[in-house]
Amino acid sequence: MRAVDAVIRKSLHSEVVLINQVADYIINSGGKRLRPALVLLSAGVFGKIETRHHKLAAVVEFIHTATLLHDDVVDESALRRGRATANTLFGNAASVLVGDFVYSRAFQMMVGVQNMRVMDILAEATNIIAEGEVLQLLNINDADISDDDYLRVIHYKTAKLFEAATRLGAVICQASTEDENAMAEYGMRLGTAFQLIDDVLDLSGNSEDIGKSLGDDIAEGKPTLPLLYAMRHGDAKQSQLIRNAIEQGGLEDFSAIIQAVEQTGALDYVRNIAKQEAELACKAIQHLPSTPQLQALIQLAEFSVSRTF
Repeated sequence: MRAVDAVIRKSLHSEVVLINQVADYIINSGGKRLRPALVLLSAGVFGKIETRHHKLAAVVEFIHTATLLHDDVVDESALRRGRATANTLFGNAASVLVGDFVYSRAFQMMVGVQNMRVMDILAEATNIIAEGEVLQLLNINDADISDDDYLRVIHYKTAKLFEAATRLGAVICQASTEDENAMAEYGMRLGTAFQLIDDVLDLSGNSEDIGKSLGDDIAEGKPTLPLLYAMRHGDAKQSQLIRNAIEQGGLEDFSAIIQAVEQTGALDYVRNIAKQEAELACKAIQHLPSTPQLQALIQLAEFSVSRTF
Protein backbone atom coordinates (compact mmCIF):
# COMPACT_ATOMS: atom_id res chain seq x y z
CA MET A 1 0.00 0.00 0.00
CA ARG A 2 2.95 2.34 0.55
CA ALA A 3 3.95 1.61 -3.06
CA VAL A 4 0.41 2.44 -4.18
CA ASP A 5 0.50 5.72 -2.24
CA ALA A 6 3.76 6.60 -4.00
CA VAL A 7 2.12 5.97 -7.39
CA ILE A 8 -0.88 8.08 -6.36
CA ARG A 9 1.26 11.05 -5.35
CA LYS A 10 3.43 10.91 -8.45
CA SER A 11 0.51 10.44 -10.85
CA LEU A 12 -1.62 13.27 -9.48
CA HIS A 13 1.10 15.89 -9.88
CA SER A 14 0.16 18.77 -12.15
CA GLU A 15 1.69 22.05 -13.23
CA VAL A 16 -1.58 23.69 -12.17
CA VAL A 17 -1.21 24.74 -8.53
CA LEU A 18 -4.90 24.45 -7.60
CA ILE A 19 -5.02 20.85 -8.83
CA ASN A 20 -2.07 19.99 -6.61
CA GLN A 21 -3.66 21.72 -3.62
CA VAL A 22 -6.98 19.91 -3.93
CA ALA A 23 -5.36 16.59 -4.80
CA ASP A 24 -2.97 16.77 -1.83
CA TYR A 25 -5.87 17.59 0.48
CA ILE A 26 -7.84 14.58 -0.75
CA ILE A 27 -4.85 12.22 -0.57
CA ASN A 28 -4.16 13.23 3.02
CA SER A 29 -7.78 13.06 4.13
CA GLY A 30 -7.45 9.70 5.88
CA GLY A 31 -9.34 7.42 3.50
CA LYS A 32 -9.31 3.69 4.11
CA ARG A 33 -7.72 2.89 0.70
CA LEU A 34 -10.01 -0.15 0.74
CA ARG A 35 -10.58 -0.43 -2.99
CA PRO A 36 -6.90 -0.37 -4.02
CA ALA A 37 -6.18 -2.87 -1.23
CA LEU A 38 -8.73 -5.19 -2.84
CA VAL A 39 -6.81 -5.08 -6.13
CA LEU A 40 -3.63 -6.16 -4.34
CA LEU A 41 -5.27 -8.84 -2.19
CA SER A 42 -7.11 -10.31 -5.16
CA ALA A 43 -3.91 -10.40 -7.23
CA GLY A 44 -2.03 -11.94 -4.32
CA VAL A 45 -4.41 -14.91 -4.30
CA PHE A 46 -3.29 -15.83 -7.83
CA GLY A 47 0.34 -14.77 -7.97
CA LYS A 48 3.03 -12.27 -7.12
CA ILE A 49 2.13 -8.61 -6.62
CA GLU A 50 4.08 -6.44 -9.05
CA THR A 51 4.40 -2.79 -10.13
CA ARG A 52 1.51 -3.13 -12.59
CA HIS A 53 -0.77 -4.05 -9.70
CA HIS A 54 0.26 -0.88 -7.85
CA LYS A 55 -0.69 1.19 -10.90
CA LEU A 56 -4.09 -0.48 -11.25
CA ALA A 57 -4.74 -0.07 -7.55
CA ALA A 58 -4.02 3.65 -7.91
CA VAL A 59 -6.39 3.86 -10.90
CA VAL A 60 -9.19 2.34 -8.84
CA GLU A 61 -8.52 4.81 -6.02
CA PHE A 62 -8.58 7.70 -8.52
CA ILE A 63 -11.99 6.66 -9.83
CA HIS A 64 -13.26 6.47 -6.25
CA THR A 65 -11.73 9.86 -5.36
CA ALA A 66 -13.28 11.54 -8.39
CA THR A 67 -16.72 10.23 -7.47
CA LEU A 68 -16.29 11.56 -3.91
CA LEU A 69 -15.34 15.01 -5.18
CA HIS A 70 -18.44 15.11 -7.37
CA ASP A 71 -20.66 13.48 -4.71
CA ASP A 72 -19.86 16.09 -2.10
CA VAL A 73 -20.83 18.87 -4.50
CA VAL A 74 -24.12 17.19 -5.44
CA ASP A 75 -24.95 16.40 -1.79
CA GLU A 76 -23.70 19.80 -0.56
CA SER A 77 -21.68 17.90 2.06
CA ALA A 78 -19.57 19.92 4.49
CA LEU A 79 -17.79 17.05 6.26
CA ARG A 80 -16.12 13.83 5.17
CA ARG A 81 -13.81 11.61 7.25
CA GLY A 82 -13.97 14.18 10.00
CA ARG A 83 -12.58 16.98 7.84
CA ALA A 84 -14.08 19.76 5.76
CA THR A 85 -14.90 18.56 2.24
CA ALA A 86 -12.90 19.89 -0.70
CA ASN A 87 -15.91 21.81 -2.01
CA THR A 88 -16.24 23.57 1.35
CA LEU A 89 -12.59 24.70 1.27
CA PHE A 90 -12.00 25.25 -2.45
CA GLY A 91 -15.51 25.77 -3.84
CA ASN A 92 -17.81 23.66 -5.99
CA ALA A 93 -16.24 24.63 -9.31
CA ALA A 94 -12.75 23.60 -8.22
CA SER A 95 -14.01 20.29 -6.79
CA VAL A 96 -15.88 19.35 -9.96
CA LEU A 97 -13.02 20.30 -12.26
CA VAL A 98 -10.34 18.58 -10.18
CA GLY A 99 -12.63 15.55 -10.06
CA ASP A 100 -12.61 15.61 -13.88
CA PHE A 101 -8.80 15.82 -13.82
CA VAL A 102 -8.58 12.79 -11.50
CA TYR A 103 -10.94 10.81 -13.76
CA SER A 104 -8.97 11.65 -16.88
CA ARG A 105 -5.65 10.84 -15.19
CA ALA A 106 -7.09 7.45 -14.22
CA PHE A 107 -7.87 6.75 -17.86
CA GLN A 108 -4.41 7.85 -18.94
CA MET A 109 -2.89 5.34 -16.53
CA MET A 110 -5.37 2.69 -17.58
CA VAL A 111 -4.29 3.01 -21.20
CA GLY A 112 -0.66 2.76 -20.07
CA VAL A 113 -1.27 -0.76 -18.76
CA GLN A 114 -1.95 -1.77 -22.40
CA ASN A 115 -4.49 -4.44 -21.54
CA MET A 116 -7.82 -4.16 -23.35
CA ARG A 117 -9.59 -6.36 -20.80
CA VAL A 118 -8.52 -4.02 -17.99
CA MET A 119 -9.78 -1.01 -19.94
CA ASP A 120 -13.08 -2.74 -20.61
CA ILE A 121 -13.63 -3.56 -16.90
CA LEU A 122 -12.80 -0.06 -15.67
CA ALA A 123 -14.68 1.76 -18.44
CA GLU A 124 -17.81 -0.29 -17.71
CA ALA A 125 -17.46 0.24 -13.97
CA THR A 126 -17.07 4.01 -14.35
CA ASN A 127 -20.14 4.20 -16.58
CA ILE A 128 -22.29 2.15 -14.19
CA ILE A 129 -21.14 4.21 -11.20
CA ALA A 130 -22.32 7.34 -13.04
CA GLU A 131 -25.68 5.66 -13.69
CA GLY A 132 -25.90 4.87 -9.98
CA GLU A 133 -25.30 8.51 -9.11
CA VAL A 134 -28.16 9.56 -11.37
CA LEU A 135 -30.45 6.84 -9.99
CA GLN A 136 -29.75 8.04 -6.45
CA LEU A 137 -30.53 11.60 -7.50
CA LEU A 138 -33.86 10.44 -8.95
CA ASN A 139 -34.69 8.57 -5.73
CA ILE A 140 -34.13 11.54 -3.41
CA ASN A 141 -37.33 12.53 -1.59
CA ASP A 142 -39.10 9.39 -2.89
CA ALA A 143 -40.49 7.44 0.06
CA ASP A 144 -42.17 4.88 -2.19
CA ILE A 145 -39.16 3.24 -3.81
CA SER A 146 -38.88 -0.52 -3.37
CA ASP A 147 -36.07 -2.32 -1.57
CA ASP A 148 -34.95 -3.65 -4.97
CA ASP A 149 -34.70 -0.10 -6.34
CA TYR A 150 -32.62 0.89 -3.34
CA LEU A 151 -30.31 -2.14 -3.68
CA ARG A 152 -29.88 -1.38 -7.37
CA VAL A 153 -28.43 2.01 -6.45
CA ILE A 154 -26.02 0.33 -4.02
CA HIS A 155 -24.92 -2.19 -6.65
CA TYR A 156 -24.31 0.55 -9.21
CA LYS A 157 -22.97 3.38 -7.08
CA THR A 158 -20.82 1.52 -4.53
CA ALA A 159 -20.48 -2.21 -5.08
CA LYS A 160 -19.54 -1.99 -8.78
CA LEU A 161 -16.12 -0.50 -8.02
CA PHE A 162 -15.50 -3.17 -5.36
CA GLU A 163 -16.37 -5.76 -7.99
CA ALA A 164 -14.07 -4.15 -10.55
CA ALA A 165 -11.20 -4.01 -8.04
CA THR A 166 -11.35 -7.71 -7.17
CA ARG A 167 -11.94 -8.74 -10.79
CA LEU A 168 -8.90 -6.73 -11.91
CA GLY A 169 -6.62 -8.57 -9.49
CA ALA A 170 -7.70 -11.87 -11.00
CA VAL A 171 -7.53 -10.67 -14.61
CA ILE A 172 -4.05 -9.18 -14.39
CA CYS A 173 -2.79 -12.50 -12.99
CA GLN A 174 -4.52 -14.41 -15.80
CA ALA A 175 -6.82 -16.39 -13.51
CA SER A 176 -9.43 -18.67 -15.07
CA THR A 177 -12.81 -17.24 -16.05
CA GLU A 178 -14.40 -19.18 -13.19
CA ASP A 179 -11.99 -17.75 -10.63
CA GLU A 180 -12.30 -14.25 -12.09
CA ASN A 181 -16.10 -14.40 -11.77
CA ALA A 182 -15.81 -15.76 -8.22
CA MET A 183 -13.57 -12.87 -7.22
CA ALA A 184 -15.94 -10.41 -8.91
CA GLU A 185 -18.91 -11.82 -6.97
CA TYR A 186 -16.92 -11.49 -3.76
CA GLY A 187 -16.32 -7.80 -4.55
CA MET A 188 -19.96 -7.10 -5.38
CA ARG A 189 -21.20 -8.82 -2.21
CA LEU A 190 -18.58 -7.09 -0.05
CA GLY A 191 -19.42 -3.67 -1.49
CA THR A 192 -23.12 -4.24 -0.86
CA ALA A 193 -22.48 -5.26 2.76
CA PHE A 194 -20.17 -2.29 3.23
CA GLN A 195 -22.76 0.24 2.03
CA LEU A 196 -25.56 -1.32 4.06
CA ILE A 197 -23.48 -0.91 7.21
CA ASP A 198 -22.71 2.69 6.18
CA ASP A 199 -26.48 3.29 6.12
CA VAL A 200 -26.82 1.73 9.58
CA LEU A 201 -23.98 3.86 10.95
CA ASP A 202 -25.59 7.02 9.57
CA LEU A 203 -28.37 6.38 12.09
CA SER A 204 -26.51 4.75 14.96
CA GLY A 205 -22.78 5.47 14.75
CA ASN A 206 -20.53 7.89 16.55
CA SER A 207 -20.00 11.02 14.44
CA GLU A 208 -16.32 11.17 15.42
CA ASP A 209 -15.79 7.53 14.43
CA ILE A 210 -17.59 7.69 11.09
CA GLY A 211 -16.14 11.09 10.20
CA LYS A 212 -19.42 12.78 9.31
CA SER A 213 -22.54 14.09 10.97
CA LEU A 214 -25.22 11.58 11.94
CA GLY A 215 -28.40 11.78 9.91
CA ASP A 216 -26.82 13.09 6.71
CA ASP A 217 -29.02 10.76 4.65
CA ILE A 218 -32.19 12.00 6.36
CA ALA A 219 -31.10 15.62 5.96
CA GLU A 220 -30.68 15.05 2.21
CA GLY A 221 -33.96 13.14 1.86
CA LYS A 222 -32.28 9.87 0.88
CA PRO A 223 -34.51 6.81 1.33
CA THR A 224 -32.08 4.24 2.80
CA LEU A 225 -33.04 0.68 3.69
CA PRO A 226 -33.25 1.22 7.49
CA LEU A 227 -35.61 4.14 6.95
CA LEU A 228 -37.75 2.24 4.41
CA TYR A 229 -38.04 -0.74 6.76
CA ALA A 230 -38.94 1.42 9.76
CA MET A 231 -41.51 3.33 7.71
CA ARG A 232 -43.23 0.10 6.64
CA HIS A 233 -43.16 -1.56 10.07
CA GLY A 234 -43.75 1.35 12.42
CA ASP A 235 -47.11 2.60 13.67
CA ALA A 236 -49.04 5.20 11.69
CA LYS A 237 -47.38 8.14 13.44
CA GLN A 238 -43.86 6.74 12.99
CA SER A 239 -44.48 5.89 9.36
CA GLN A 240 -45.75 9.38 8.58
CA LEU A 241 -42.83 10.94 10.43
CA ILE A 242 -40.28 9.02 8.35
CA ARG A 243 -42.19 9.63 5.13
CA ASN A 244 -42.19 13.38 5.79
CA ALA A 245 -38.44 13.31 6.54
CA ILE A 246 -37.67 11.53 3.28
CA GLU A 247 -39.97 13.67 1.18
CA GLN A 248 -38.89 16.99 2.68
CA GLY A 249 -35.39 16.39 4.06
CA GLY A 250 -34.13 18.01 7.23
CA LEU A 251 -33.40 16.87 10.77
CA GLU A 252 -36.25 18.46 12.72
CA ASP A 253 -37.62 15.07 13.86
CA PHE A 254 -34.30 13.23 13.99
CA SER A 255 -34.64 11.96 17.58
CA ALA A 256 -38.14 10.61 16.97
CA ILE A 257 -37.00 8.94 13.76
CA ILE A 258 -34.06 7.27 15.53
CA GLN A 259 -36.50 6.01 18.16
CA ALA A 260 -38.76 4.59 15.43
CA VAL A 261 -35.83 2.93 13.69
CA GLU A 262 -34.76 1.30 16.94
CA GLN A 263 -38.25 0.20 18.00
CA THR A 264 -39.01 -1.45 14.64
CA GLY A 265 -35.73 -3.41 14.60
CA ALA A 266 -34.71 -1.76 11.33
CA LEU A 267 -31.01 -1.61 12.18
CA ASP A 268 -30.84 -5.31 13.07
CA TYR A 269 -32.78 -6.14 9.91
CA VAL A 270 -30.28 -4.31 7.72
CA ARG A 271 -27.29 -5.69 9.66
CA ASN A 272 -28.60 -9.21 9.00
CA ILE A 273 -28.85 -8.54 5.27
CA ALA A 274 -25.30 -7.17 5.31
CA LYS A 275 -24.17 -10.28 7.20
CA GLN A 276 -25.78 -12.51 4.57
CA GLU A 277 -24.00 -10.60 1.81
CA ALA A 278 -20.66 -10.95 3.62
CA GLU A 279 -21.22 -14.70 4.05
CA LEU A 280 -22.03 -15.06 0.34
CA ALA A 281 -18.88 -13.09 -0.47
CA CYS A 282 -16.78 -15.58 1.48
CA LYS A 283 -18.62 -18.53 -0.04
CA ALA A 284 -17.84 -17.28 -3.55
CA ILE A 285 -14.06 -17.58 -2.98
CA GLN A 286 -13.87 -20.49 -0.55
CA HIS A 287 -12.66 -22.87 -3.29
CA LEU A 288 -9.55 -20.75 -4.00
CA PRO A 289 -6.08 -21.57 -2.61
CA SER A 290 -5.78 -20.70 1.10
CA THR A 291 -3.18 -17.95 0.84
CA PRO A 292 -2.64 -15.14 3.38
CA GLN A 293 -4.35 -12.82 0.90
CA LEU A 294 -7.43 -15.05 0.72
CA GLN A 295 -7.63 -15.15 4.50
CA ALA A 296 -7.35 -11.36 4.58
CA LEU A 297 -10.28 -11.10 2.14
CA ILE A 298 -12.39 -13.34 4.37
CA GLN A 299 -11.46 -11.29 7.44
CA LEU A 300 -12.30 -8.12 5.54
CA ALA A 301 -15.79 -9.44 4.77
CA GLU A 302 -16.30 -10.18 8.45
CA PHE A 303 -14.98 -6.74 9.41
CA SER A 304 -17.29 -5.01 6.94
CA VAL A 305 -20.28 -6.08 9.02
CA SER A 306 -18.85 -5.61 12.53
CA ARG A 307 -17.14 -2.24 11.95
CA THR A 308 -18.13 0.95 13.74
CA PHE A 309 -16.54 3.44 11.30
